[in-house]
Amino acid sequence: MSTADVMSTARQKMQKSVEALRVSLARIRTGRPTPALLDHVQVDYYGSMVPISQVANITLIDGRTLGVQPWEKKMVAAVDKAIRESDLGLNPTVVGDLLRIPMPPLSEERRRELTKVVRAEGEHAKVAVRNLRREANDQLKKLVKDKEISEDEERRTQDAVQKLTDQFVAEIDGMLADKEKEIMTV
Repeated sequence: MSTADVMSTARQKMQKSVEALRVSLARIRTGRPTPALLDHVQVDYYGSMVPISQVANITLIDGRTLGVQPWEKKMVAAVDKAIRESDLGLNPTVVGDLLRIPMPPLSEERRRELTKVVRAEGEHAKVAVRNLRREANDQLKKLVKDKEISEDEERRTQDAVQKLTDQFVAEIDGMLADKEKEIMTV
């Protein structure tokens, strides 16, 4: 294993941590509806639990309403039940074979709670990135111990890993600031 391998592995893992944060932030409800809001809702489809996106088309009807169109008419009731039982607090209205999901406006208190959730998610992502930095530095120390690289090369690579860590932490901070701004916008 070389220093390039250590850097490459650290970069890939840190990128995955940022992507995981992006996915979890998309699930957090803001004032505006988005089809990604329903991504984690599971529907009972003939005995197996599947994501709602695999049994229905999710669209944005207007600025405050989501539309869910199940591909099979008999799935309307199952999709309705799954959305009602989810942790989102939504009440769909069935209109024929279309489910209309109005998004109630968020109260100021709920907005503040959501920003705390966003910050916690961001902190988890930062901790993951820092753990990956520690892991990369441990690998570098092992390479020095095994005399595969010099101490100078270890120091240079540790500096590069730190710069990479700072870059990903800054990206996470930017994502958090954008999400908080989105949540607090009335």
